[in-house]
Amino acid sequence: MKKLLFQFDTDPIANTFDTIVAYDGGADHVTVHGGLTPKNVGKMVDGAIFTRAPKSKRNTALFVTGSDMAEGEALLNAIKNHFFDDFRVSIMLDSNGSNTTAAAAVAFAREHVEIRGKRAVILAGTGPVGQRAGLMLAKEGAEVVLTSRKLLRAQGACEAMQRSFGVELQAAAASDNASMNAVLEGANIVIATGAAGVQLIAPKQWQTLDSLDIVIDANATPPLGIDGIEMTDRGAERYGKICYGALGFGGFKLEIQRACIAKLFETTDNVFDALEIYAIAKQMRGIA
Repeated sequence: MKKLLFQFDTDPIANTFDTIVAYDGGADHVTVHGGLTPKNVGKMVDGAIFTRAPKSKRNTALFVTGSDMAEGEALLNAIKNHFFDDFRVSIMLDSNGSNTTAAAAVAFAREHVEIRGKRAVILAGTGPVGQRAGLMLAKEGAEVVLTSRKLLRAQGACEAMQRSFGVELQAAAASDNASMNAVLEGANIVIATGAAGVQLIAPKQWQTLDSLDIVIDANATPPLGIDGIEMTDRGAERYGKICYGALGFGGFKLEIQRACIAKLFETTDNVFDALEIYAIAKQMRGIA
């Protein structure tokens, strides 16, 4: 029986990146639908859960994609509300690649250091990658600080993670060198998740920071978010810190995404959101 994956994208035009990864993950056929919302997804969910016998439903799965994580979360919840008893299929949420990107970054950090008790700073952390990385670090026992140029925006992101996952993150404003230096003081882990092509910190702001162990930059568009590392860094040691650039951990992000797609077809009740995807990433790296 064919493994059918339905890609439900919240954008009007779905991203071909996700479609290619879906095929590479083992789907025999991927059907792509764009512009999906909680209001119009019901008929498609019904079609997915009612057409195959219970023992065959594991060959049908759903993949929620799109550029907006909040819209993806709303769509995921609407889909789950259509499931009942044995009328369900496995589903994965990875809007904007946020869950898999964050999982790859945090898994590499966890591979190098024990995260519990560490101070982790997520620079420009109010976007979906920053929020999900903050969630994963907090679940590992880190003291997590999410920064933004505006404190209210950072507070909103922290509140969103509290509502969705019950984790406590700290909000901080970092709008100039003085406030950025204050946020970085005592940091053991720094992850930059800002907009493409925006430099967040200069070399001297992190290279002389004695407390710092791990530096990770998710930006692959020059200038990089963390000046002084290379986008191809994969565990490179610079100034006594372990460094990762976007391309350095991006390959593992793709491996995670493909592995999650493959696992969707193992049962009918997998729901892969941030923490489930992070657990798979750790398993792939052999991390307890």
